[in-house]
Amino acid sequence: MDAMRVVLLLSVFVIATCGLVYELIAGTLASYLLGDSVTQFSTVIGTYLFAMGVGSWLSRYFERNLVSLFVTVELLIAVIGGCSAAVLFILFDRVSSFRSLLYGDVFIIGTLVGLEIPILMRILGDDLDLRDLVSKVFTFDYIGALAASLAFPLVLVPRLGLVRSSFLFGILNAAVALATLQLLNDRMRWVRARQLTAAIVLAGLTFGFVYSDKLVHYAEDWHYPGAIVYAESTPYQRIVLTRSSDSLRLFLNGNLQFDTRDEYRYHEALVHAAWPGDHVKHALVLGGGDGMAVRELLKHKGIESVTLVDLDPAVTRLFTKRDELVQLNGGALLDRRVKVINADAFEHLKDVQKRFDYVVVDFPDPSNYSVGKLFTERFYKRLHRVVAPGGAAVIQSTSPFIARKAFWCVHRTMRAAGFSADAFHVNVPSFGEWGFVVGHHGDWQRPTRTVPGLRYLDPAMIAELYRFPADMGPVDTAVNRLDNQALVQLYEAEWGRYAANE
Repeated sequence: MDAMRVVLLLSVFVIATCGLVYELIAGTLASYLLGDSVTQFSTVIGTYLFAMGVGSWLSRYFERNLVSLFVTVELLIAVIGGCSAAVLFILFDRVSSFRSLLYGDVFIIGTLVGLEIPILMRILGDDLDLRDLVSKVFTFDYIGALAASLAFPLVLVPRLGLVRSSFLFGILNAAVALATLQLLNDRMRWVRARQLTAAIVLAGLTFGFVYSDKLVHYAEDWHYPGAIVYAESTPYQRIVLTRSSDSLRLFLNGNLQFDTRDEYRYHEALVHAAWPGDHVKHALVLGGGDGMAVRELLKHKGIESVTLVDLDPAVTRLFTKRDELVQLNGGALLDRRVKVINADAFEHLKDVQKRFDYVVVDFPDPSNYSVGKLFTERFYKRLHRVVAPGGAAVIQSTSPFIARKAFWCVHRTMRAAGFSADAFHVNVPSFGEWGFVVGHHGDWQRPTRTVPGLRYLDPAMIAELYRFPADMGPVDTAVNRLDNQALVQLYEAEWGRYAANE
């Protein structure tokens, strides 16, 4: 029984690690697919902990064959937890209520994990006194939780991805069940039956682990328009590049970033419609790791340097290594005048001492709080400090038609940070009406001419971009501060209503 006790105590560590990893995978998947990471992680964690309580309560009704029950629960967790990420990815666009599927999966896994520990404690209770039992079980439990919390962001997501990590920890659960069975009397009929079941489960999960990339590719082929030509999971996001007959599209965490059929409309408006003047020599781009905004900046002959700050090195690397993407951005990121820095713009801007004549801010939409901090008054105050006199900063600010309050929230927040602010919009067929806010020190005038060779923008059109029809005009909103993130709430509400009516 000594060997059995060691195996069961080690299984506490595995149970805690696996349970927390399944929880983190569900929360991360929910934030990827549904947005609003704070809400998703909060509800997933709450559901999981409640389910563990239900499992612990249910354990009181099991009195006999506890080792057999423990093995059965381990195998169930291995199958349900191990396959959870793949199943959720595949069914995201194919079920009418994805949230019900997500929280149902979390609840079942949590219930089974909550059942495990009380059963283990009762099995081990025959060989350990209560004080020693509680001490050992909870020590292994908490150490396992620490291991999972460190391994998930540092190793699992960047190295394996969510689907492969899910299968890996399913394999660990199945291995615990198989190790427990190996220490029992294999002449017992139920032991031999469980050994066969465990072997089948282990083989199936190993197959899933080996072919997880194909499973993800299959799920994304269904979800994304066109054929997937590149996909990568990074510590920050899921990058997917697709090709149809006449275009390339970039998606980050499932959200369209550009379509080559009309990206020039967006990027020409972003850079040229707010151009501060011929004195611009030094420019800063925040976000925009695809290099398209840098491409537009370099069309101005007076530009001497461009500093690009983008969080994810995988994005900037992709747009400097893949030939068709280098061609798309005109080799902008390889230009000798361009310096690429991979860093969090919020933290990076805090330490910048240099002033820039023009700042282009091309972050993703504020669909969650981690991005929302880049649209706050505090961030814009840091931005205000690095904009040189006579310079300007232009902000990608979502759709003023679909998310009117969110758009004007950006405008009001810029003003609260000390900028004088203007706003303009452009129609991009892939996105619809899209808006931008320009912040300046009060000595800025709208551009009256453009550089040669633009495909969309001309001087006469610029004045029209600054005119807003009644249904997109200014509305009163809150200032987006770091402690309230009002913008994220407005954005989620307005885009949520739009999606519900589609």
